[in-house]
Amino acid sequence: MMNQKIPNTFGLEVFAKHVITVSSVLELQNVWNDNVNQPIMIIGEGSNTLFTCDFEGTIIVNRIKGITITETENEWLLKIGAGENWHDVVTKTITQNIAGLENLALIPGCIGSAPIQNIGAYGVEFQKVADYVELLELATGNIITVTDGQYGYRESIFKQHYSQGYAVIYVGIKLAKQWQPVLTYGELKNFDAKTVTPKMIFDKVCEIRRSKLPDPNLLGNGGSFFKNPVVDKVIADKLLEFYPAMPIYPQSNNQVKLAAGWLIDQCGLKGYQIGGAAVHQQQALVLANINKATAQDVVDLARHVKNAVLNKFSIRLSPEIRFIGATGEIDVDNFL
Repeated sequence: MMNQKIPNTFGLEVFAKHVITVSSVLELQNVWNDNVNQPIMIIGEGSNTLFTCDFEGTIIVNRIKGITITETENEWLLKIGAGENWHDVVTKTITQNIAGLENLALIPGCIGSAPIQNIGAYGVEFQKVADYVELLELATGNIITVTDGQYGYRESIFKQHYSQGYAVIYVGIKLAKQWQPVLTYGELKNFDAKTVTPKMIFDKVCEIRRSKLPDPNLLGNGGSFFKNPVVDKVIADKLLEFYPAMPIYPQSNNQVKLAAGWLIDQCGLKGYQIGGAAVHQQQALVLANINKATAQDVVDLARHVKNAVLNKFSIRLSPEIRFIGATGEIDVDNFL
């Protein structure tokens, strides 16, 4: 019997046999061992995750807390429990005059998902501040410290090699005391690098995000639904001939990152609705639960958006959101 609701920022009515919250490493280990013979999954706040149906097993909600801040001559060193809220940690550092996380303000979710997804915004990715990640090897209880996360765009070793049988329990972050503001993105370019403060950047990022992105507490959503596609420069140049106003972000290796939200908007999809799910009016990269959406409504809408962009631009969008089926994660590119 599916009788316990799964926490998820889409606000979907999805259920599991058991939903168990843990607040220590020992508790996490014990709950895992007690449920290991059935489908089992660990989540944080259920952001960046779409449960496509009910889950036929146990969901463990990681609430391992704790923030320890130490320092060396040149760096601030943070050790943070995986169950801490990301934005709360960013806010704490800013109030304590510790700079370096300000561009990453208001990203939804817990600390534990930051290295897994290599979260990023406004010109900064998690890998820039990554020190180490402590993993619990669930079968043995061993704790492994990983210093090379093999980070890529919304990608890491934790999504690949350590995706099964391991749980993030603590995350180490290092922040240089010699602060260099990152002002490469959007409205942040208007700041003067000589006079800007971390708090000014933090406030501006919060202001922009609140104006563009719906608060999941008020309108169910999982944040950015699709990754920004990275294409060869040749393809971007060809598109620029037809769409000279198209935003582009040059990358290394002769590649260019495009704005998925812009591509979706050009397909005229802002406000487009299937069932209770719709493309958000202010930010086309967000799919929202506007009226008691089902999981299937969101899946159908995502498929429609992906196909519309493919038909218009010959560019295949890939979801940033993780899709979860009845027994675990789904290979989303084959699913959509």
